[in-house]
Amino acid sequence: MGLLFSSSPKVYKPAPEVDLGPGSDELYISPNVKAPRVAGLPVKLFAWVLETPVVGAIVLYFLKKDNLVNKLVSDAEIPEPPLFTAAHAWRDIPEQNAVSQAKPGLSPAERVQRALGCIPDLPGPSPSSSSSLSGFRRWTVRDFARAYGSGEVTPVMVARRFVAAVEECSGPGLNMAMFISYNPEDILRQAEESTRRYQQGAPLSAMDGVLVAVKDEIDCQPYQTTGGTRWLGKARPCVSDAACVAQLRACGAVLAGKTNMHELGAGTSGINPHHGSTRNPYDTGRVSGGSSGGSAAAVCAGLCPVALGADGGGSVRMPAALCGVVGFKPTVGRLSNSGLLPLNWTVGMPGILAATVEDALVAYAAMVDQSRPSHSQPKLNLPLLPSTRSMPNIRLARSAKWFEDSSEDIRRCCDKALQTLRAQYGWETVEVTVPEVEEMRLAHYVTMGSECSASVAKYVEKLDRCEIGWDVRIALSAYGSFSSRAYLNAQRIRSRQMYFHEKIFETADAIVTPMTGVTVYPLQDDALSTGELDYINAAALARYSIAGNFLGLPAITVTAGYDKGGLPVGIQFIGRPWSEATLLHLAYAMQEACSKDCRKPMVHYDLLKREE
Repeated sequence: MGLLFSSSPKVYKPAPEVDLGPGSDELYISPNVKAPRVAGLPVKLFAWVLETPVVGAIVLYFLKKDNLVNKLVSDAEIPEPPLFTAAHAWRDIPEQNAVSQAKPGLSPAERVQRALGCIPDLPGPSPSSSSSLSGFRRWTVRDFARAYGSGEVTPVMVARRFVAAVEECSGPGLNMAMFISYNPEDILRQAEESTRRYQQGAPLSAMDGVLVAVKDEIDCQPYQTTGGTRWLGKARPCVSDAACVAQLRACGAVLAGKTNMHELGAGTSGINPHHGSTRNPYDTGRVSGGSSGGSAAAVCAGLCPVALGADGGGSVRMPAALCGVVGFKPTVGRLSNSGLLPLNWTVGMPGILAATVEDALVAYAAMVDQSRPSHSQPKLNLPLLPSTRSMPNIRLARSAKWFEDSSEDIRRCCDKALQTLRAQYGWETVEVTVPEVEEMRLAHYVTMGSECSASVAKYVEKLDRCEIGWDVRIALSAYGSFSSRAYLNAQRIRSRQMYFHEKIFETADAIVTPMTGVTVYPLQDDALSTGELDYINAAALARYSIAGNFLGLPAITVTAGYDKGGLPVGIQFIGRPWSEATLLHLAYAMQEACSKDCRKPMVHYDLLKREE
């Protein structure tokens, strides 16, 4: 406890001297967040104060001192050299022969076909339109492909239902605010082209005609990319599809519009004063999470089986967990960043939100970046999901103090999930210590904030500040206050954490954590026009997400159960670099173990219903 009350900066011992065993005496620091939630006029006043010369700098100094940024990062003494990127050299990961290796040079459509061969046979008719809470199953990519192939339903029919559903849920009755922009004419044009291909017996792939929504941080024609702002789309025109979008389009996917997000990705709630605040389909009085909240909510509500997000600090995985869907962030470099807003160069990348693990696999196969020369191209292993039960030697690392720093309901669900995996699959949980977790969170915050500030500076300096949301004005003031020493020390902490995680992965296949420290919280009216400052919930939501981004590791979240109020609880698996196949196996096992308890959201649309 001495560190918390001492005014002296932390002096770190060399990383190899840190005990990573279960009995380690390393101090676990829970986020030292004391500020009460504020919204409305207090947010405006705080933004004005921070933007006032001299006074703002003084206030920011004491804020950083209070939340330990100075002690643990900026002024700390750290022996390791800085590590400025989280790129990983290719390593051949042992996957227990439960994979199919895709050859280099395959087209996106050919990779989708390979992925389909890795998925178990489809079950019978879906109960997704049933009012029962037991056994609810979401429509998948293969459900759509099978329906289109049979001719019972066409992509045009589904596209029309989608447009009607978006109009309904965006209206004053529900005000879900899932989309920033969608173009019915363009969506129907794509669907008509897909319908003709099916009629001719020549669909491009199983994703032909399947709706895919795109976070408004990723370029997708014919839309501008706003980043959740009112101004960025004009300042930075979108001239072509992002690489990942182009690959999905090559598979015949119907790009269904741009989903809502927290402005500039600078928050975890999904509250956006410009485009509306995305509501959670499980409880429309609660937030969706952020910053990819629109994509998570769209998948949750049945509007599409796959959506794209961007993940710089859990921004795919957090809202996925809060909305009860799959959130998947591969190893840095697996997916191309081309066409992604460069808000966070060293921590951000595209990610996948999906109705099921199978859908995440199909989309991942389509989107994998195969543009490198073959000699430097990481191998693409696709998991043979029917073989998941034949993987008896999985070891899951659990760091007790970190794992248990969550709400009682989340601990209960995640502990039960691990017991289920042990009982059904024989997988072992091994106790370890992941040290310096709060130090890593703060170092990531310094890194992400510094990079975001530098990225948007050329635009913001020309803007009238009233164009920016009040909560984001506060965030940008904080981001711009970090010193070069703070940034360098953050990269030294990155180096330490890379060492710690590499050592843990010598004895475990994955690290398991809850995905968030709390379940989804209420959306309050006073935040709708200004945003809110809720650092307690923000820190709890981001508690388990940082390693995936700061260290470039693959990570996936899948629903493990529900809290006492019926809200989803996500569990997370963090893997070695390039171990996406193993993570998809783990998530699939968890999904299957919980399938009978899957619950239908309050807001849900059945786009595959047969005409009466």
